[in-house]
Amino acid sequence: MTSNIRFQVAVFAVLTLAALVAPLPAFSQGCALCYTQAASAGARMIHALQNGILILVIPPTLGSVGMIFILRQKRNQIRRTDYNGQTARDW
Repeated sequence: MTSNIRFQVAVFAVLTLAALVAPLPAFSQGCALCYTQAASAGARMIHALQNGILILVIPPTLGSVGMIFILRQKRNQIRRTDYNGQTARDW
């Protein structure tokens, strides 16, 4: 491995270890106002909050999946097989 790849692996390992060692409350800090409003809300408000979360999560997820699908299709169009059955990459 080259020194650049070793450095990247070391940085990734340190960041992963730091994320695993960090206490869970550090990841769950949120807006106090949002928490108190959600805790004191009735059933209709909780349902509206859940729908709002879905509305904010679903479009970016679908966009990401669609982009991955398109990129994979384009990648497969670029690859072609030479006479030996091996894939050749002509970038």
